[in-house]
Amino acid sequence: MKPMLELILKPLTEIVIFLIDKFGYLGIALSMAIESANIPLPSEIIMPFSGYLVSQGRFQLVWVIIWGTLGGVLGSLASYALGYFRGEEEARQLIRKYGKFVMIHEYELDDAIHWFDKYGNITTFIGRLLPIVRTFISLPAGIARMPLKPFLIYAALGSLLWSSFLAYLGFQLGENWHTLGTYFHKFDLIIAIGLIIGFIFYLRHKHHRLKAWKQQHSNSSKSSN
Repeated sequence: MKPMLELILKPLTEIVIFLIDKFGYLGIALSMAIESANIPLPSEIIMPFSGYLVSQGRFQLVWVIIWGTLGGVLGSLASYALGYFRGEEEARQLIRKYGKFVMIHEYELDDAIHWFDKYGNITTFIGRLLPIVRTFISLPAGIARMPLKPFLIYAALGSLLWSSFLAYLGFQLGENWHTLGTYFHKFDLIIAIGLIIGFIFYLRHKHHRLKAWKQQHSNSSKSSN
């Protein structure tokens, strides 16, 4: 029987491995671009795996970081362009139509817009360093018509820091894989259970947040009538 952890991560991992194995550095950039363009392909898999391949002699760490950063910026730019040229209402329509397939809900756009309104342009940088948030933080920047130059600077800096950290982590794990692998295997079940529990709580949080958001909008509609 395959380890439970492998079964949980297998679909996403296979996509990442395919892209990187097929296209090399370009595959790293493509994967990171997808993750930064409102599609939840986790960079937490992409960059550590690329860093691991550095330890195996296939890639060079500096180029992994450069291509990962480039992909993050390009994906962010695509998300920004959607918000800038199509506006908030069309973004909402896309989320209503397709968001359920990737577990993105309209309230998350509201939260991102609220963040951006409250903290301003720096949100683009901070959001690039936060799991989940980083996937769609560029959308409200485009909706708010943030100037392109500071947007690109913040997106690039955030992507650079995130890519560097994860790639180096994967490189270090790869260098010590024979030592750490035994311990990871022993705790595989515990890690898998932890992931399952965390995922359940994540889904429950999203469900309750979505329910509260719908209730709030329902009350607002009644008040306006």
